[in-house]
Amino acid sequence: MDVIRIEGGHRVEGVVKVEGAKNSALKLMAATILAPGVNTLTNVPNIADVHVMGKVLKRLGASIEVLDEHTLQIDTSAVDSWVTPYQLVAQMRASTAVLGPLLARFGCATVAMPGGCNIGARKIDMHILGLQALGVEFDLDHGDINATTPHGLVGATVTLDFASVGATENLMMASVHADGVTVIDNAAREPEIVDLANLLNEMGARIRGAGSPVIEIEGVSELRPVTHEVVGDRIEAGTFIATAGLVGHPVEVRGFDPAHLGLVLRKYEQMGIRIERSARSVRAWREGSLATVDIQTLPFPGFPTDMQAQTMCLLALGSGSCVVTENVFENRFMFASELQRMGADIRIEGHHAIVHGVSGLSGAEVRSPDLRGGAALVMAGLVADGVTVISDIHHIDRGYECFVEKLQTLGAHVERATVPDAPEA
Repeated sequence: MDVIRIEGGHRVEGVVKVEGAKNSALKLMAATILAPGVNTLTNVPNIADVHVMGKVLKRLGASIEVLDEHTLQIDTSAVDSWVTPYQLVAQMRASTAVLGPLLARFGCATVAMPGGCNIGARKIDMHILGLQALGVEFDLDHGDINATTPHGLVGATVTLDFASVGATENLMMASVHADGVTVIDNAAREPEIVDLANLLNEMGARIRGAGSPVIEIEGVSELRPVTHEVVGDRIEAGTFIATAGLVGHPVEVRGFDPAHLGLVLRKYEQMGIRIERSARSVRAWREGSLATVDIQTLPFPGFPTDMQAQTMCLLALGSGSCVVTENVFENRFMFASELQRMGADIRIEGHHAIVHGVSGLSGAEVRSPDLRGGAALVMAGLVADGVTVISDIHHIDRGYECFVEKLQTLGAHVERATVPDAPEA
């Protein structure tokens, strides 16, 4: 199996560039189904999840040409299937993003129930309820979601119980061809939602209000293929900014909009991390000790759940005690038990984590429980005493391109290695 091995205590500083946002690129790829022809996406991250989404589109009949490491040409003119197989969807929950585009283009879709990181149930009830309001009928059969539109898609007002990113995206994509006007109330406001709306509008859709709680979509008859650049990955950027706060030395993170990390950066400044913002980058460092602050995850513009583990890693070395409250995914504290193996003082009570700062961490063998938790364990290894070995790093590969190599350019003593599987008992 592959592992990441980190020798802690070495100076980490320099400049790093982040890739396009994973959580945007996957949905933009799905949206190309709506515009038959050759769509070009630039600034696409070269990560495992993008490869899976590419396989999903190919199974539907699309052809994909890789122009360079970060540019994809996706021709969806020959898409003639609306069935996505369980083997692919089980690898990545975002595969369900094809549901809306398939319904808009073909009036039917069969999508396997989703998989992905084991960080919570993440049911798609809101997707189904919202699409039902547009005239979609569902039949859940043997693990598959069978969706049809016997009377076509009709615009309606949909109020989401929770500002779900996935539900907002599927509703936006389904409604671009609906008859009339669709209003999504309590819509997700994430920058990736805005990026998707921008792509759809470039294709010829009529979407207003993306980035606000109310999105209005006026149905159109057809969309045209376009060229579009994926927005920079705010979570990858946040991971490297948190790393700078952890190691203390200056790290400049380029290729994203700092406004997309507004609350994260403000919380980090309260913790004693110095932040210099520019139009497309942040320079971060720390001179004193880390202060502790309470954190609670919420949909954007709240504190992102995808930055919770990296931030808990910082708080574990803080000068006091604090509470981290997880309001989005119920299983997202699995990372904490691995950090405890390295000497952190964390107690889990329901969806709260009580963190008492310790003076240092010790290298250990740990397991990456999910994508962001795995990245946070790598961060912890950079400042731990001795050597840290992280297994199950396929989770990290899902969302970070060349994570080890980027840390190496910053001076970290980190390497990827293959070790023999443990013998069976």
